[in-house]
Amino acid sequence: MGPVLVLVTASGGVADEVALQGLALGRRLAPSGPVHALVIADEAATTGLGAWGATQVHLARHAALGAQAPDAAARILDDLATQLEADIVIGPGTEAGNTILARAAARADLPFAANCTAVRAGNPLTVTRLRWGGSLLEEAAIHAARAMLSVAPHAIPATPADGVATIAPFTPELDDADLAVRVVDRVAAVAGGVSLAEAKVVVSGGRGVGSADGFKQIEELAGLLGAAVGCSRAVTIAGWRSHTDQVGQTGTKIAPNLYIACGISGATQHMAGAKGSRKILAINKDAEAPIMSAADYAVIGDLHQVVPAISAEIRRARGA
Repeated sequence: MGPVLVLVTASGGVADEVALQGLALGRRLAPSGPVHALVIADEAATTGLGAWGATQVHLARHAALGAQAPDAAARILDDLATQLEADIVIGPGTEAGNTILARAAARADLPFAANCTAVRAGNPLTVTRLRWGGSLLEEAAIHAARAMLSVAPHAIPATPADGVATIAPFTPELDDADLAVRVVDRVAAVAGGVSLAEAKVVVSGGRGVGSADGFKQIEELAGLLGAAVGCSRAVTIAGWRSHTDQVGQTGTKIAPNLYIACGISGATQHMAGAKGSRKILAINKDAEAPIMSAADYAVIGDLHQVVPAISAEIRRARGA
């Protein structure tokens, strides 16, 4: 097997967790190396990638990369993969990662296997990947000169490696067409609180919460547990919470130790974002709600009575 190339996306100089999970997959597929990593424009994010399995880190620099441009990133990834003669290209199964990998695969006229949970080396390479919002697993073989794939979030743990990577500059050739689509502005999320994607406990509310004011009791319980507050898509459509709080296929994919779902029916699209949870506690008046089949614990009752009762019991136990 030839080289493996891993796209490492980053935010504020820190490599994304799912990108580190991609490096872990790269190490599995090429245990004796080499495992190359590509970082685009963010020099700070190259630090320490050797400790996560990269043997060489390629830092792409270009004057036009001040703004994110998915077509430019795709060209850089494709050009570097061609230069390295990489047999496998891996990216994070995030919105940004899948966008770049899909465009890079289209440039090279190659198939793209997104959101893989397992990959087995061989000829052809075979993968298990999430389909239909995570409601089923597909076994597939990649018949291509170069396998292009992304790793599903939280499917493969990011594990440290004992290594140091060399840094190699990579100067891409870009033209106007590569820069036609760019991120020209970004609205920052409200600061403070616990990050939804990294929280160990998440308390979410669905349509059953009833209103934006109804989330006060959800926020109260989350505060007592040091948890992040999430919600279902129906809540964001109603305008009760920001899209940044949404858990689901089109929202944030979470992997907490405990997920408390209040008044959430458990549609397939929502569970696609919550299936990484170790334990799920469902609070719902409907004993036949779909989420009950995925829940480890269930409370059948009105969340407006159950949630305040849980908060009151936590306070009592703490002597508050």
